[in-house]
Amino acid sequence: MSLRSDPFFGLPAFLAAAAAGSFTAAAARLGVSPAAVSQAVKSLEEKLGTPLFIRTTRRVGLTEAGAALLARTAPAAAEIIAAVEDAASVHEPSGLLRLTVPRMAVPLVMEPVVPALRREYPRIAVEVAVEDATVDLSARSFDAGIRIGEYVERDMVAVRLSRDITWAVVASPAYLAARGRPEAPQDLAGHEAIRYRFPNSGALYRWEFERDGRSFSVDPPGSLIVNDGALLVSWARAGLGLAYVADIAVDAELRAGQLVRVLEQFLPTTPGLFLYFPQRTQAQPKLRAFIDLARQVLRPVR
Repeated sequence: MSLRSDPFFGLPAFLAAAAAGSFTAAAARLGVSPAAVSQAVKSLEEKLGTPLFIRTTRRVGLTEAGAALLARTAPAAAEIIAAVEDAASVHEPSGLLRLTVPRMAVPLVMEPVVPALRREYPRIAVEVAVEDATVDLSARSFDAGIRIGEYVERDMVAVRLSRDITWAVVASPAYLAARGRPEAPQDLAGHEAIRYRFPNSGALYRWEFERDGRSFSVDPPGSLIVNDGALLVSWARAGLGLAYVADIAVDAELRAGQLVRVLEQFLPTTPGLFLYFPQRTQAQPKLRAFIDLARQVLRPVR
C-alpha cells in the first residue's frame, strides 16, 4: 500500500508525539527510534501539505492544523484501540490502562488499588500520569481520570471512589502557638497563608467558606505559592503557614497531631473523588476490571 493510499500512515507517530509533547517520549511509547517518529511525522506533513508541529530543541507543540487533526483523530484512535483490546481480551482483561490522577489520589486510590489490580489481572499494564491540571482524556489518549466530583465534566460517566470532602484550614501546632488561632475567616488578614495556583488557568485559589447558609470566598495574604498539593501540605506541616486542603488529603497528619484544623464551622462539604471516562469506553474489560477492583479495595473508605 502506498503512502498516499494508506490513510493511517504516520498517524500513530503523530498521536504519540502530540500526547507526549516530544518525539523522544513518543518513540519510547511506540518502541521505535526518535528518528523513526520524526520521519513518520514528516512524511505525514508532506502528504497533508501542512506542518503539524512547531519544533523547538526541547519540545514540540501543535500548529493550528495539528490541533485540528488531533481533535478529529484522537477519539477515533481510542475507539480503534479499545476495539482491538476488547477482541484480544475475551477471556481475560488485558492491554494498557492509562490514567490521569491528581496527587491527592495517589495514596488514597493508586497505592492500594494498583497492586491489587496487578495481582488479579497481570495482563493489564498500567500507566499513571500524576497531575492536578484538568486533562482532555481523548486528546491525551487516557482511558480514564480521577478528579474531585465538582471538576468532572457533565458528559462523563463518573464512579465514586471516596466519601465526600469536607474542606479544612490547617496549620501546625507550632504555627498556631506562634501566631494564634483564627476564629473567623476575616481573621485570616492577620495570618500567613500558603496559596495554591491552578495549573491550567494560573489563577490563585480563593478560600471558600459558608456562613448562615451563604457561600463566600476570601483571598488571604501569603508569601508562599505552589501548584502541588503535596508540597502545600508539607509546608503547612513545617509551620510555614495556614493551608486550605481537602480533609481526606491530610487525614494522617490530623490523626498524628502534625496538623490542626481551624475555622471548622465555616468550611463547606463537596463531592469526593470520582473516576470518570467517556461513555463509549466504559465497556472496555481493562477499565471494568479496574472499577470493580477499586470498589472492592476502597469499600471501607467509601
